[in-house]
Amino acid sequence: MGQEWRDQGGARRAPWFVRTLPAAMIVGGVIFDLLTPPRFTAVPLFAAAPLIAAPVVSFVMTLLTGIAAILGVTGLHVINLTFAQITAFTETSTVITVAALALLINRVVWRSGQRLASARVIAETAQRAVLPAPAERIGGLHIAARYEAAQEGAFIGGDLFAVQDTPFGVRLMVGDVRGKGLGAVGTVAVLIGAFREAAEQERSLEGVGRRLERALKREGTRREGLDAVEGFTTAVLGEIPRGRPLVRLVNRGHPEPLVLHADGGLDVLEPQQAALPLGMADLGDWPDRAEEYPLPDGATLLLYTDGVTEARDARGVFYDPVERLGGRLFPGPGDLLDALVDDVRRYTGGGSNDDMALLAVGRPTRGQPERRRTVPVVPPEPGAESRSG
Repeated sequence: MGQEWRDQGGARRAPWFVRTLPAAMIVGGVIFDLLTPPRFTAVPLFAAAPLIAAPVVSFVMTLLTGIAAILGVTGLHVINLTFAQITAFTETSTVITVAALALLINRVVWRSGQRLASARVIAETAQRAVLPAPAERIGGLHIAARYEAAQEGAFIGGDLFAVQDTPFGVRLMVGDVRGKGLGAVGTVAVLIGAFREAAEQERSLEGVGRRLERALKREGTRREGLDAVEGFTTAVLGEIPRGRPLVRLVNRGHPEPLVLHADGGLDVLEPQQAALPLGMADLGDWPDRAEEYPLPDGATLLLYTDGVTEARDARGVFYDPVERLGGRLFPGPGDLLDALVDDVRRYTGGGSNDDMALLAVGRPTRGQPERRRTVPVVPPEPGAESRSG
């Protein structure tokens, strides 16, 4: 694919599906907004379109893409009779700002000629647009999420997370799309959109999984080469019902989530039956079965991608989150993720070969204040690496 990205006569060549992706995202954003309730927004798709266009098309085309995205957001607010609301001003201003940033990036990329580094910057920015951070409180639960890019020089990956309050409880997803770069970012956008719609409509977690499977299959028909037949996504789908101290999970070939208890105990949520990743249904029929696990008051559910478990130290030994986190206490989900990211960096000597998507969901203890007492993050004792929590 490297030959397709070289400049010729001032024009930048790129695969056709990359050049058409910005227009597809704008059209998809319009369709998504018209077919979903007003509380759902397609702004991430409109914002991502000019950013994806910036490194692969001319300045004029980037400008036209930004104008189309702005008109799309504005027109939808007019159609929905929400143009006078403050959210309309906020969303329109966001798209205008991102479009202006895309024009600046286009000039920098065009003049510098450092296409490899620029592709990473644009892809990462686009991923941030389609992968917004969730609110800190959703459905009475404490939420924290992090996306940590790999070491400098690596491409952005397809790690993702999403949390949504639904009539069936708080539903969540953490996944890892095969591949890297702009193609992976496009698949992330498809999965996030499909999850948000399915999570609101499907009565069972298994139904959400089937909807994601169909969404990936449709996406595969628009791809070429190996991506058309080998595209897949490992994922964990979760559901935390209201008023019940448990979590339901569907694990599709993803690293097992953990539950960290208030007393330092740690549980590994292993599925009873292994399942293939999303997008591999053609290889066989393995029906999803949601499994229930305890999630008591004061406990925190931790989900992560394989950027954590595949991190290595100087000897080539893989990072073991069970061993490193067991017996440690954390004030809240955000503190847990900060400590985990710092610990992985120390373990690897400051670098990693893969991105990390992290999601922590804490169930507050009843009767206690919003912010529990500060508990120091206890580092592992010398020699504790050999002990499991």
